[in-house]
Amino acid sequence: MAMTVQAQAADTDPFTDAHDGGKLHTASGFVCPAKIGAFERDTVGEADPGKHADFCAYSARNGVYGTIKLVPTDGPYDARASLASDFAVTESSGAKSIADGQVMLAAKPDPLAIYARTYETAKLEDLRYRVMFSGAQFGNWAVETTIEYADPRDVALEDQFLHGVYADAQREIAAK
Repeated sequence: MAMTVQAQAADTDPFTDAHDGGKLHTASGFVCPAKIGAFERDTVGEADPGKHADFCAYSARNGVYGTIKLVPTDGPYDARASLASDFAVTESSGAKSIADGQVMLAAKPDPLAIYARTYETAKLEDLRYRVMFSGAQFGNWAVETTIEYADPRDVALEDQFLHGVYADAQREIAAK
């Protein structure tokens, strides 16, 4: 009997359908909308079943990608430590860190401080390809993003995704 309950729990989808094509992350209350600005949701799923972390993946034109990871926390959240393995993978590919630290977002209803680190992965003609990792805590959940874009062409899209995700997290998770 115990094996059946464990098997059923392992098969449980962490997301359910929400209004307007969104996917509700049932544990946190965060809705991964069908669209965030110009980004369309591609998929949702488990990022790390051992940590009960889940994700929503998005894409926009010209190869701009955004991922949201929802990670449960049992105390204070350290974004730098949580994202360290992502940093290591990015650095092992030859990327160079170009920005690191706290960033203030003009989120509503209140401004929001998040941690962010940006890497430059390549240069091609007048474009600089970048990956930005960010994280912030909302109650018992950390919301982490990874955004891949080209600067200067996609800076407005990067900003749109980042602000959209954290405004939604502030409204949906923090209010829960």
